[in-house]
Amino acid sequence: MNRNTSRQSLPRAQVLAERAFSTLDRFLHIEAVSGIVLLLAAATALIWANSPAAAGYHALWHAPVSIGLGSHVFSQSLHFWINDALMAVFFLVVGMEIRREIHEGALASLQLAALPLAAALGGVLVPALIFVALNTEPTQLRGWAVPTATDIAFAVGVLALLGRTIPGNVRVLLLALAIIDDIVAVLIIAAFYSGGLEYSGLLVAGVGVLMVLGLQQIGVGSAWAYVLPGAVLWVGLLQTGVHPTLAGVVLGLMTPVLPAPMREQPLDAARHALDELNTRNDPTPNELAGPLKQLRQAQREVLPPVTRVQMALHPWVAFGVMPLFALANAGVTLEGVDLSPDSAQTVTVGVLLALVLGKPLGVITASWLAVRLGWCRLPPDVTWSGVCLVGLLAGIGFTMSIFIATLAFDDDNLLNAAKLGVLLASLVAAVLGLAWGFLQAWRARQHSPLA
Repeated sequence: MNRNTSRQSLPRAQVLAERAFSTLDRFLHIEAVSGIVLLLAAATALIWANSPAAAGYHALWHAPVSIGLGSHVFSQSLHFWINDALMAVFFLVVGMEIRREIHEGALASLQLAALPLAAALGGVLVPALIFVALNTEPTQLRGWAVPTATDIAFAVGVLALLGRTIPGNVRVLLLALAIIDDIVAVLIIAAFYSGGLEYSGLLVAGVGVLMVLGLQQIGVGSAWAYVLPGAVLWVGLLQTGVHPTLAGVVLGLMTPVLPAPMREQPLDAARHALDELNTRNDPTPNELAGPLKQLRQAQREVLPPVTRVQMALHPWVAFGVMPLFALANAGVTLEGVDLSPDSAQTVTVGVLLALVLGKPLGVITASWLAVRLGWCRLPPDVTWSGVCLVGLLAGIGFTMSIFIATLAFDDDNLLNAAKLGVLLASLVAAVLGLAWGFLQAWRARQHSPLA
């Protein structure tokens, strides 16, 4: 059973492959790389959608993709599957990161958790007021909610470009703010831009939640076992009329922060399994099954599920889901935008100012007031410069803002004007956020004793 195979005896091709994969693994864990990939995908989409091949771009994302069993078939566009299904995995990772911080991090107390809530509410209220102040006609007023949303995927992607120069708790604050922002946006859509919620879907979603709780109660630790309950929850939220990606947030917040209970510590169980394997001479496959199963279970439970699953999904989300999302959503066609009417101009300017100025103003002011009044406090390593960075990046509205615009405006020209405002504002907010982040990183290096 024992084979003494040294590294030197390995084929040269295998040694070179190991080195290549090791280098690639280190490369993929550089924070800035995922942000660069995301922005390249967004730039590709924007160029593609405004090129002679624009028809092919839009046809690709509207192509139907169906799943079914027998006569039961569910067919939706490729765009739907990316935005409403794949992005649920992204929100699952975000939800798990928030869950971990609630347990022992930047959101571990009520005072800390209250900060992103206050910041998010300020970031919704102030942009809406700025837009309403500039757009007084009834047809324009319907777009008041367009600049209230933050695109969490793009905001986090831009933040990733700053790498490890930004404290981790700033990222957590941005994630928490953006999630609350998304929930508020969903409630706004349900209250003002739809026929209301379909409450029967909540029963289906509730069944999914109970299934998750039941599996946790009986000690099921395999992540694959939760795919079916997660799908039930997703279907339930889809039926209610809210954005089904919130299923990912719910599952992430329900993910345990402690390993499943075992009769002995995971490392002790692994040691005993290895001892049993070493003491057996020429064991049969049946004799190996027990110790190997014990070893796999111990290996799985060394890390808590909230950490283990997040680590496993991170590269797929950072280099698969998010770039694909950017490619499918950043293709805003600029052709046909007519800003000659005053109403179109004020809609564009209103959205632009509301996102670029209103978002940071609302986030910073609400945060300052909440801290000043003693309702909350800044997380460790988060300064007011970090709060300013979060406020600037919150101005990246993009996909959610464009989605609200499609619901708000029946007039095609006003819709195109709103889309242009969202696109310009998101670009400006991203540039301002990056400039501010790099400036703060430079100042930190200047004041460092090692500088």
